This record gives sequence, C-alpha cells and structure tokens, in this order.
Amino acid sequence: MFKPQYPRPDTYTPATICPTPAVPAEQPASGPVPAAAPTGLGGLLQNSPGTVLALAAGGVAGVLALASVAVSLLLAVAVTAVALAVSGVVLLFLVRTLRQEFKNH
Repeated sequence: MFKPQYPRPDTYTPATICPTPAVPAEQPASGPVPAAAPTGLGGLLQNSPGTVLALAAGGVAGVLALASVAVSLLLAVAVTAVALAVSGVVLLFLVRTLRQEFKNH
C-alpha cells in the first residue's frame, strides 16, 4: 500500500552492446581522417561580428545590472546610517532636556 508503483516506460529501448572487430595492425585504415570535434563555445557559435557584438552587449548589460544592485545596496546602507545618526542626536537632545528639567524642579 505504501510502496509506490511506477508505470513501465513505453519508449524505453534497452541498449545493446555490439563488439567491434579489431583492425589488424598490418592493415592501414583507409579513408579520410575525421576532423576533431569542436570544444567549448567554438562548436555552438559561429564566429561573426554580430555574435561578438551580442556577447559584448550581454556582458555590458550584466555588469550594469550588478552595478545598479550594488549601488542600491550601498544607498540603503547610507540612508539607514543617516537615519540612525539623526535619531541618536534627537534622543540625546531629549535626554539632556529632561535632565535639565528635573534639576530645575
């Protein structure tokens, strides 16, 4: 009852392993040599000025987005610091006023 039962996949085809015959050392391989597979982004993107321009624009947009977030965080910290400083001065003024008021009476 508590054991889940998963349905059997209908598109599954088991992999079959077929051994390839070994090429004897005395027979040279005939035919053209296949080109090496491209690695990295070289195989995904074609090198063109538009691609380079798009990548540069994306990088600049990312840097600007991160810079705006950093500036907004710094601005929030600065506003909080100013608010705390002002409230500290106001509290100090109130405490001094109350002390003078109690000394006079």
